[in-house]
Formats: sequence, structure tokens, C-alpha cells
Amino acid sequence: MSSFHGERITTTVNKLREVCNDYEEMNGFGDKTNWDFRFKMDDGTEFWVYDWKEYRWVAEDEAITFHIGADSPSDSRKAFDHVHDLITWE
Repeated sequence: MSSFHGERITTTVNKLREVCNDYEEMNGFGDKTNWDFRFKMDDGTEFWVYDWKEYRWVAEDEAITFHIGADSPSDSRKAFDHVHDLITWE
């Protein structure tokens, strides 16, 4: 089961949509998350990128801080590096 180990990344929903096709949208006011993006790396490591307690509608081009949920602190750091590389690739 994944947990938050302190890794966060600032980006937009649209950037994450570009690099992840497995996500849930609940963009509203009542849930602790509006967006949950599920990633799986080539080595089998799974992790999630999600907004946390925004409690508001999040514009899809608005830069916000997302949490990274992974199985361990080392997987969380690896996940951060992976997502960072994906969203900054040009």
C-alpha cells in the first residue's frame, strides 16, 4: 500500500495528463483529493501523484503542489525523479 513519504512536485493537471493516461478526476469541493494519477515504471514500481486537501475546484492549467504516494521513501524519491523527468522533457 502506498504512503506519503514527504515527496511533492509542483505542476499542473494538464502536464500530468500529458504523461499519465491512468487517472481519476473528482474535481470538486468535498474530497481530500481532486486528482489521482497512477504511474508504473518499467521496473514495476507503482506510485500515485495526487493533490491533497485543496477542497476547491482546481483549474487544469493551475500550478499546484501534488503529493507522491509510494511504497517506501526510496520509491518515493525515484518516483519524484521519474515524474520530474517526464514533465520537463522537451
